[in-house]
Amino acid sequence: MDTSSSSNSSEKVTHVDEEVYGRFALIRAGVLGLVFVLATSGNVFFLFTLWRRRKRSTRTQLFLFHLCLADLVVAFFQVLPQLSIEITHRFRGTDFLCRSVKYLQVVGMFASAYMIVAMTRDRYHAVCKPMVSFLKGSFKRYYSIGAAWMISLAFSSPQLFIFSLQEVEENQFDCWASFIEPWGSRIYITWITLSVFALPAVVLLYCQMRICTTIYFNMKKKALQGRRTLRTGTKGVSNAMLKTVKMTFVIILAYTVCWSPFFVVQLWSAWSPSSAPTKGPVFVIIMLLASLNSCTNPWIYIYYS
Repeated sequence: MDTSSSSNSSEKVTHVDEEVYGRFALIRAGVLGLVFVLATSGNVFFLFTLWRRRKRSTRTQLFLFHLCLADLVVAFFQVLPQLSIEITHRFRGTDFLCRSVKYLQVVGMFASAYMIVAMTRDRYHAVCKPMVSFLKGSFKRYYSIGAAWMISLAFSSPQLFIFSLQEVEENQFDCWASFIEPWGSRIYITWITLSVFALPAVVLLYCQMRICTTIYFNMKKKALQGRRTLRTGTKGVSNAMLKTVKMTFVIILAYTVCWSPFFVVQLWSAWSPSSAPTKGPVFVIIMLLASLNSCTNPWIYIYYS
């Protein structure tokens, strides 16, 4: 048997695979770079716009301001480090930097989710309980925003202890997680999925359903009364409020579309790693889709503003 020909063909296949992988990595890095630029420029631009209008800002704009800050945390501590790893193939930094980046990555995820929850609850009270919202509006608004940030900072703290700079090969270090085997990673990933995605999704779904039913019955009542226009009142829903509710719904939809595949794959890989799609183009697209949410939000705000 001629082993030289098989050896040459094997080398050619390996060379082709490495070339394809290199091009694929370059595409990933390019897309991540584009996402980072769009997320940063979009959120900074909208923050600047909100800051210029701060003297006549509405309650919704205050929530949007903090949601932009959360998206910038995602951009700088999730998208940018991933872009750096795509270029260098390893984490380059100290143990302190490793723990800090991993901590702030989850802070951004929590803050984005819970700021959307806070904003949606504010819309829920404004539409469904307008008198309560009017009497407790200012305090409740700042309390909700503060609570969202405090929850994000507190619930992300396990990242500081789970991740560290570890030697993965001889004289080669990387930022890796250490779990109690065999159940540690499963419990932690499940908890992150429930607290960052599932629980907020339930709250958002309930609030949106109540908002939609309230608006429907108010519009039906006005139609029966023969009114052709919507007017602001204690029991009515204004056109401006309808516009804000639509914007909130689109923000929730974008968040769900971008992040749900990510959390599904994370749970899948934790509980059934052998069958989970953790490699290949599909996995890369899912990871990029999650990062994309940080650059879609500001353009949604601008469209509805």
